[in-house]
Amino acid sequence: MGSLRESLAAPEAFVIAAELVTSRGVLEQRDGQQVWDLAQQLAECPQVDVVSLTDNPGGNPMIAPDMLANRMRELGQEVILHFACKDMNRNGIESRAWKAASAGLNNILALTGDYPVAGQSGTAAPVFDIDSVGLLKLLADMNAGVEEARAPDGRLAQTDFFLGCVVTNHKLHEREVMPQYLKLEKKVRAGASFAINQVGFNARKDSELLLWTQARGLPVKLIANVYLLTRGVARVFHAGRIPGVVVSDELLALAEHHGAGADRGREFFVDFAAKQVAVARGMGFAGAYLGGHMPIDTYVEILERAAAISGDQWREAAREIHYGRPGEFYLYGRDEQTGLSNGIEREEYLESRRKRRTDLKVPARYRLSRVMHNALFAQDAPLFGVGTRVYGQLEQSSPGLRRVAHAFEQAVKVPMFGCQDCGDCSLPDIAYVCPEGPCAKNQRNGPCGGTRDGLCEVYDSECIWAQAYERLKAYGEEDGLVDGPVVIKNNALRGTSAWANTFLGRDHNAKHSGTADTGPDRGKH
Repeated sequence: MGSLRESLAAPEAFVIAAELVTSRGVLEQRDGQQVWDLAQQLAECPQVDVVSLTDNPGGNPMIAPDMLANRMRELGQEVILHFACKDMNRNGIESRAWKAASAGLNNILALTGDYPVAGQSGTAAPVFDIDSVGLLKLLADMNAGVEEARAPDGRLAQTDFFLGCVVTNHKLHEREVMPQYLKLEKKVRAGASFAINQVGFNARKDSELLLWTQARGLPVKLIANVYLLTRGVARVFHAGRIPGVVVSDELLALAEHHGAGADRGREFFVDFAAKQVAVARGMGFAGAYLGGHMPIDTYVEILERAAAISGDQWREAAREIHYGRPGEFYLYGRDEQTGLSNGIEREEYLESRRKRRTDLKVPARYRLSRVMHNALFAQDAPLFGVGTRVYGQLEQSSPGLRRVAHAFEQAVKVPMFGCQDCGDCSLPDIAYVCPEGPCAKNQRNGPCGGTRDGLCEVYDSECIWAQAYERLKAYGEEDGLVDGPVVIKNNALRGTSAWANTFLGRDHNAKHSGTADTGPDRGKH
């Protein structure tokens, strides 16, 4: 088999990826040996094109996937290496990326990652120095050749990463679904060439995702997530214990019914997974991503059953995979013959846009912030030059006067926004919702996939990006939610004046506008 890049580029391609979850403990122990045995069996399985290796899924510490990836490459198996941002800062991730590139491990799935739930002597502290979009940019920059003064040509050797990402389309509210779509577009702009959607059991949602990417003209290959359920797993998913994964009440009842049978529902669950694979192929996905804890025989059985669903039989199977929830948002209407999306934007959605109708209240402080931003803080604001002169003079004044100005800034921003004094402010990027405090993962380029019915997976409060979407929708600007360059926070600015950094060209906004201060004192103020 060729590389994943070549396989996905082939006409009529339908790639089969098998997810392999690593274990905790050394590889020679029983659990580790079972994982390695399955890895070898997957490498020998002709139906499996690529094996995808997880990176501490669910926020639990496990064997790093890199070692298994190296061993599988020695067997000639194509692998996808998961890179999550929860356990390493950007330097650690870059170091790991150089290691992967040196070993020829070029297929990378860029993830923000699940919030840690375990760790030695207590729960580990999350990192989230960058998010999945920032990670894609970091790896894309490595592909272009990172600037390095000591390198012979002023740049390091180019890597050849084939970059992928995840999109979580099985969401309840418009304010969750549309930001996920828009963030996918930003991920593609940042370098993603393939995308795997999060686990879900609603073919209409998956067809909608496919139609949306086609309507936007996104050059991305979509791989459909297929997960082998059991009664126990259905209970876990239904309870919301795995961020972003949904099992409806109806599907749980079905899992309970079949799971109580003599075979514990195996026949039903295997057949259900096979139908999902066939439907994904019929709809036009570029592949299927097969997950769930199962022996090699079950992988093979699912794929053989899926292959037996030929011609237009997948359309009949699609009618059996519609486990949505009451009140669930759909961008497109429903095709009456198949139950899938018809690609025509629903009139209710269009009407809500025309009337700028929001589900969340738009606070007065946001309306005031817009006025202030457009008058003073935007690069092209009429008073931006005044602010630049004022803070330029403050820069030459005594430290005490600068501390007074900084204290005044905090007196304004803390009660209004809960400012955490990061110094590299993203308030204008997120409709004046601060990502430092209310967002457990500090997401500056769009929402993570962990919300459940609009609420953060960690804090049980409304997702900051759902709030931002609603605020922008009130002004007819929701399509621009994540427009603009990738935002990567400069941690050297923490504890300094964000206003000063904006006016004097030190923050990420100045960097994107081409006015950044790149002098020797950058980051020391």
